[in-house]
Amino acid sequence: GYLARAAIVTDRLMRTMGLPGRAFLPLVVGFGCNVQAISATRILPDARQRLLTVLLVPFTSCSARLTVFVMLGTVFFGKNAGTAVFGMYVTSVALVVLIGLLLRRTLWRTMGAEPLIIDLPAYHVPTLRLTGAVVWQRLRGFLKTASGIIVATVCAVWLLQSIPTTSGQTFGHVPVEDSVYGVAARTISPVFAPAGFDQWQTASALIVGFVAKEAVISSWAQTYATEQPQPGQTGLLGDHIRAAFEQSSGGHPLPAVLAFMVFLLAYTPCVATLAAQRREVGLRWTIFGVGIQLATAWLLAVAVFQIGRLFW
Repeated sequence: GYLARAAIVTDRLMRTMGLPGRAFLPLVVGFGCNVQAISATRILPDARQRLLTVLLVPFTSCSARLTVFVMLGTVFFGKNAGTAVFGMYVTSVALVVLIGLLLRRTLWRTMGAEPLIIDLPAYHVPTLRLTGAVVWQRLRGFLKTASGIIVATVCAVWLLQSIPTTSGQTFGHVPVEDSVYGVAARTISPVFAPAGFDQWQTASALIVGFVAKEAVISSWAQTYATEQPQPGQTGLLGDHIRAAFEQSSGGHPLPAVLAFMVFLLAYTPCVATLAAQRREVGLRWTIFGVGIQLATAWLLAVAVFQIGRLFW
């Protein structure tokens, strides 16, 4: 019975973006998984409200991003890692509100606001057995989906890293930087120079992250060919990542990694989210949403680095 009451509590804030309190529910779900959150927008009765909510859901920080945030926070911020990760969630909420206000006042200025009518079910304390069953069902589904995506992505990265781009090299015996994977990453890496992370290894991780954010760390591990670290340690992978940001940022690694985390937060979540968006709102609006996400991510990352390097 809590979420129905949460919709009432947040109704006034949501109405500033032209959305009813019900829209709060899919946005909350988005912090777990954007795909499920987009499907949850079907509870909204108005088509324009569903469309606006679908465009805002990708700015909520899903659990897949959390893995990368925790890893980078541990490497660069040490005992303040928790604060850095929490800052990403605060940024995520701010992005949802600000982008919602921007779209509301440009594309949907005439969207009406109907009064919120919702049933308030009685509070129920869940039993331990029911809670355990639901948690296991969700965890099993996540592991099956995530593991399949990660395995497929790792295999694709290995294949691209094995294909040479110059004559005289054979398949599987080529330096990573000279492979199709490395050449493609070097081609797009200059785009991120104003944000302080134009190393091709970092750019390649963002390309892989377009498929699934969980695969960002595995792509780094493959690129740097590092072994699994001991529990509680970042190992050589952390050292390689720290050195890459140190070099690409010109001696300002902290604002550069913050810019990277902001970009990771704001740009397209994963291909599964795009498929869900296309199913719910069509291809045209999905492409429009991707454009907003990429533009917002790049502008914010550049701003964070350019301002941050003045202080760090």
